[in-house]
Amino acid sequence: MKDVRIIKKTVEPSFTEVLQLIEAARKQAFQAVNTTLIELYWQVGAYISRKIESAEWGDGVVEQLAAYLAQTQPGLRGFTRANLFRMRQFYETYRNDEKVSPLVRQLSWTHNLIIISQSKREEEREFYLRMAIKEKWGKRELERQFKTALFERTILHPPKVSPLVTQIHSDALDVFKDSYLVEFLSLADGHDEADLHKGLLHKLKDFLVELGRDFCFAGSEFPLQVGKRDFALDLLFFHRGLNCLVAIELKVGRFEPEYLGKLEFYLEALDRDVKKPHENPSIGLLLCASKDAEVVEYALSRSLSPALIAEYQTQLPDKKLLQAKLHEFYLQNIAAEAEL
Repeated sequence: MKDVRIIKKTVEPSFTEVLQLIEAARKQAFQAVNTTLIELYWQVGAYISRKIESAEWGDGVVEQLAAYLAQTQPGLRGFTRANLFRMRQFYETYRNDEKVSPLVRQLSWTHNLIIISQSKREEEREFYLRMAIKEKWGKRELERQFKTALFERTILHPPKVSPLVTQIHSDALDVFKDSYLVEFLSLADGHDEADLHKGLLHKLKDFLVELGRDFCFAGSEFPLQVGKRDFALDLLFFHRGLNCLVAIELKVGRFEPEYLGKLEFYLEALDRDVKKPHENPSIGLLLCASKDAEVVEYALSRSLSPALIAEYQTQLPDKKLLQAKLHEFYLQNIAAEAEL
């Protein structure tokens, strides 16, 4: 037994490497199968579309096709009447969009169906296609993002950042949000900062998904020592894409301008004492229960630190109201372009 244990300890690292090769191959094989399947659905959808547009087929022929496939290929799945019409819709939705059509092959059929069925606009479809690929959302997370009206919130309320944020981090506006949904915390109306802090740590996995894929948790109540005094930063993360530390301070009330000074102090301490030489300057995020847009603009306009101010929301927004506002927003843009 002793000899066996020695051999096991010696060979184990190689076993792990072989396992990694197998997992990588499985992932590539799955992606290849998915790409082939989506391409097949595209081709079938194109074929049905051409037949119907040329009046060679009616809707009843598609039903006959489904019955024929079920009879001749009893083990074949996914070619029901309803799914054949979805294939036609899939093709007709993206056939004239050379920019977007390659993206659909990177997602599963289920993801594509969710995006087609729940998107109201061409821009919305592209937004969710790109986000689902970038963030690698599963089916549940993709459906949650539709419920949270992420597209509407992103268009109507871009993140509020200090000028230095975009100067140092050109991609920052694609990383941060103006509001973060934390409905998964189930916070009571009278919650305090301790409740919010504890809840985020308890549901850290959900919070990381809400923040974005490249965020990595670095610490809670992260200790900072300046002079002879000790300070504690609420939450510290690292963003792989921006290659920088991200300091998050929590406030359960309305944003007040003085909060920004403390956050800037923490950023200075991080950059002097914690940041690695190869990393970019740290970014600070004040996460407040509410904020006045004009107060935020004034506070950030002369800030010399890369900071931003966002809200956390404990309940899902009214999506219909946001859609109405977005419709008005697009109408105003169309009117402005017409005047030019």
